[in-house]
Amino acid sequence: MAASLQNRVADLTIEADAQQVRHASIWLAHCGAEFGVPESEINRLDLCLNEALANVIDHGSPAALASPIHIHLDVQLGEEAWEATVTVSDAGLAFDTTSATAKTRPKTLAEAEPGGLGLVMIRSFSDWLGYRYHDGKNHLSFSVRWPPAA
Repeated sequence: MAASLQNRVADLTIEADAQQVRHASIWLAHCGAEFGVPESEINRLDLCLNEALANVIDHGSPAALASPIHIHLDVQLGEEAWEATVTVSDAGLAFDTTSATAKTRPKTLAEAEPGGLGLVMIRSFSDWLGYRYHDGKNHLSFSVRWPPAA
């Protein structure tokens, strides 16, 4: 991608609590709109964000649940493509979502179990997915891309 023409960033810190997920969605919608991210792309990011936060809250270790979750939005408006990246950082046990195996689809309704589709959703709604474990924290990043405005 060509050098960035503009780079806009925003940060939010929330508690690992289901009530805070809505607050994070509102923040993302507000910042995304302010930074020029199309509504359709904000919606894709929001689906990924909700799944990532649900994973921390539902599957996080005691350390993850006792520590704040940091959310970083980075919007780059380049010459050839525009991109918005959200990074969710939590203090849980290391879990690389980029290499985790997605749950296999059941062959029958009787084999179906609730849950297990969060990673599938994040992978399908994002254009890029990245992970790193650094300084005792998971850093899950996901991006969406769209063509520049005419």
